[in-house]
Amino acid sequence: MSATHATKAFTTVQAMRMLGNSTRGLLPKQHCLLYWSCVVPIATYSYRLWYFDGTRNKGAMNQLKRMQRKAALWITGAFRTSPTGGLEALAGLIPVHLMLKKLATHAVYHVATLSDTHPLRSMLGEGLLKQAAPHARSAALMTLAMRGKVKSTVMEVDECVHTLTESFEPFAPEARPGDRLLDRYVDHLHFDKRDPAQDRRPYLDELIAKARADPLTVLAATDGSVPQSNQYQAASAAIIYKGHRELERTHYVSGRVTAPDAELNAISCAVHLAVKQANCQHIMVFTDSMGSAHRAVDPSVHSAVLGGSPLAIYKHIHYAAWVLSKPLKDVRPPNHEPYGSNAEAPIKPDPPRENGDAG
Repeated sequence: MSATHATKAFTTVQAMRMLGNSTRGLLPKQHCLLYWSCVVPIATYSYRLWYFDGTRNKGAMNQLKRMQRKAALWITGAFRTSPTGGLEALAGLIPVHLMLKKLATHAVYHVATLSDTHPLRSMLGEGLLKQAAPHARSAALMTLAMRGKVKSTVMEVDECVHTLTESFEPFAPEARPGDRLLDRYVDHLHFDKRDPAQDRRPYLDELIAKARADPLTVLAATDGSVPQSNQYQAASAAIIYKGHRELERTHYVSGRVTAPDAELNAISCAVHLAVKQANCQHIMVFTDSMGSAHRAVDPSVHSAVLGGSPLAIYKHIHYAAWVLSKPLKDVRPPNHEPYGSNAEAPIKPDPPRENGDAG
């Protein structure tokens, strides 16, 4: 670890003490925000040069722990004799060694999102080269004896990236500018951006009343739930209405995923069920996760959901937008390829499993 960055991080924490203490100045929440925004990036700058499997980084870790303890004292306003673990828990700070482990894991998995010809791939092992030409000092050209002796970030990536079970398409055709969903059907998508702090009940009641009065509009209510206990898996649910009549209702296991992923999966299922309804020209989806709603129309590389690719969910929404953009008399059967005979057909979602079938 660079002594310069360690000193900068420590002096930055000390300088922040002038912004307030436990009785005056900024709130503890603002203290914590400043620490994550201004100090952590300095402390972890170029950390991959000294933090990897097999390196000797005890001195660097002690410097970072000392710096974070100073920050936790400033955030909480506790006594200097307070234990470090309790301070970090009260301040909401992840321990330094766990924070670096998380960042290192993210860095390793980020390699899977690189293009097949990315220069970094030329330094990796044979299974990760793809279309890149191997460098003279790449892991692909090392002997087994040499691979056992060399310890570096590149070797750690080559050994650990295979534990990633998700697949990514950095340059998917659906992500090309001009072919993206928001480029082709920008007039067909609308996100409600009203202030959630205001009373939304009269507005939502009026919105639902107008939608129910339209015979070509299908209402979809979605939700995802993640239990607090690790013994259970997350669940997603969707209900489809037309007018005042309930058409379909489904709930199923989403696996061990985060709450936004469960919400995203519920939105995808709701759109898939709504587009199959007769005389459907408009779909109105109600969700309490606007972030997941935006991810549903985002073809960029991000985490997978339900053991599948988020690009598949994006294709579901893209297919629904294509269907709704056509007059009812011109819409083809669902198994028709809307992008032409030379393009890949949208992936249809698997039928959801009921709770009794989850096992």
